Amino acid sequence: MIFLDSFKLPDNRSEDDFLLRSYKMDMRYYSPDNIHPFRFFSEKGLYHLNFAPITIFYGSNGSGKSTLLNVISETLGLKRSSPFNKTQFLYDYCELCHQYSYSKIPLESRIITSDDVFDFLLDIRSINIGISSKRERLCDEYEVEKMASQSGKTVRMRTFDDLELLKKRNEVNHSTKSAYVSRRLPKELCGKSNGESAFLYFTQEIKDNALYLLDEPENSLSPALQLKLRQFIEDSVRFYGCQFVISTHSPFLLSLKGARIYDLDAIPVTEKKWTELESVRLFHDFFEQHRNDFT
Repeated sequence: MIFLDSFKLPDNRSEDDFLLRSYKMDMRYYSPDNIHPFRFFSEKGLYHLNFAPITIFYGSNGSGKSTLLNVISETLGLKRSSPFNKTQFLYDYCELCHQYSYSKIPLESRIITSDDVFDFLLDIRSINIGISSKRERLCDEYEVEKMASQSGKTVRMRTFDDLELLKKRNEVNHSTKSAYVSRRLPKELCGKSNGESAFLYFTQEIKDNALYLLDEPENSLSPALQLKLRQFIEDSVRFYGCQFVISTHSPFLLSLKGARIYDLDAIPVTEKKWTELESVRLFHDFFEQHRNDFT
């Protein structure tokens, strides 16, 4: 499914007109050093993007992959969970952009960044730490009530709290510590490694029939999990009507079947096959040099 068909970035004349007006309106804020993303993509000769069911922005650090995703996301008004770094000119730049869609962008569409995944991992860790602390308190509670029961200390029935204490002590007398604690303790979330939890996040957040912008989703994922994510993305496109725009330099994701790839390291920016990209060629050459080590 293709929701976003094409996207037009401002040309040099549009940028010049805006920057001249901005300079005249408020000279305090105008500086060649703080107008990003103005001048950035136009200097790369990038003015127009056409999208496939899977479109990839490839490039080294500082090539503009994430900035381009953010420009598209803010222009489309997509949902996002985490804040992102932006200059005061970003939204002015977005107003000069134009998007063309075959149909209305679904409301479920969103951008997913590395910060979203990291926050999810921190939430799981925080909850599990709380559960672990409660487990320790329950273990101590069991030991205290067990010792009180064995010492023959009785519960005087005067209040409802005394009744609850009597029930607790009876349960202690007829339960193992693990059974007593387990009945009172919520299950830990996930119980997986960071990588497995990160992969789970994508499978939970990506729904049917929507547009998703993924900013370097390979972060936190092992090569094996990157391959699983690759398969999940291909299945989401083929069977569940999703469209993806992805920034990545992972060779596993760059090899996504049928992906249209823009090389942001090239000037002008051009479409390339994944096997033509510099980082992929580096991997290829490295393993070719060590071919005999695998025999």
